[in-house]
Amino acid sequence: MTILITGGAGFIGSNFIPYYLESHQKVEIVNIDKLTYAANPSNLKGAENNKRYAFIKGDICDRNLVESLFAKYDFNGVIHFAAESHVDNSIEAPMEFINTNILGTFNLIDVAKNYWMETSGGPKENYKNSRFHHISTDEVYGTLGDEGLFTEQTPYAPNSPYSASKASSDFIVRSYFHTYGVNVVTTNCSNNYGPNQHDEKLIPTIIRKALLQEDIPIYGNGMNIRDWLYVKDHCLGIDLAFNRGVAGENYNIGGENERSNLHVANMICEILDELRPKSISYKNQISFVKDRPGHDYRYAINAAKIESELGWKAQENFESGIRKTVEWYLNKYSI
Repeated sequence: MTILITGGAGFIGSNFIPYYLESHQKVEIVNIDKLTYAANPSNLKGAENNKRYAFIKGDICDRNLVESLFAKYDFNGVIHFAAESHVDNSIEAPMEFINTNILGTFNLIDVAKNYWMETSGGPKENYKNSRFHHISTDEVYGTLGDEGLFTEQTPYAPNSPYSASKASSDFIVRSYFHTYGVNVVTTNCSNNYGPNQHDEKLIPTIIRKALLQEDIPIYGNGMNIRDWLYVKDHCLGIDLAFNRGVAGENYNIGGENERSNLHVANMICEILDELRPKSISYKNQISFVKDRPGHDYRYAINAAKIESELGWKAQENFESGIRKTVEWYLNKYSI
């Protein structure tokens, strides 16, 4: 079986590929990545020498390239990570998000449909089990108040250009199941953290700024709440949904670890005070900056469906996962 993975040099994809190669010894993986600023080929050094892994530098918006890869490698699975994902960047420059997240997703699933499906309907004989797995986000659901959880039935209400582009891509994938019968599954995850995350994201920024003895910027009053999911737990959920999920279904994957941004910053500072102590606490570097436009107050996922139907369960709680993460970044930054 040969799987196309998109965006595999990014944060989640670069954690998933080594995990999947190890867990599925008969699977071959082709990774296409545009290598934008958020990708890092060194994240995949562990996979480079694996004979079952190949890397293609390319853009999923290049339809001719996508078609040529299907023809060359005869894919019978796609796991689609590739996306522009930073909310602040989507506010400043939304066009790239529209192109990659919407047009890119359309290209992929349309090419997969043409390659796997008969023109008269139904899958071709050799592709009856071929599946397109779309990786999405809980941000498509909008924002929550102090109570409640996102479920698979929560209406979409995206509030940023990023989340709107992801919602659009979710609906494109859904339509290819209902219209053409393509075997699709979508997972919507909460905020990931762990090794290989880009420096611009919240947790790496807190760690880096702390070590550089710079102000640690926190939006608004720091009370915005996220449900944090350790990236390795997310990889397990993707594996289960791709291989055992029901065609056409969505599965929410969340860590059940709600923490405010300020709480996250304080916890990281406490770990750094222990592991890399200095004369005063790193907490003194926390500063509050102007909130960003359309900043959703709270995300929280109900993961009961994937837990009950597919047997998924997060292995890390936030306290254990964040310690592993801080230790990893201490080694990376070596400041």
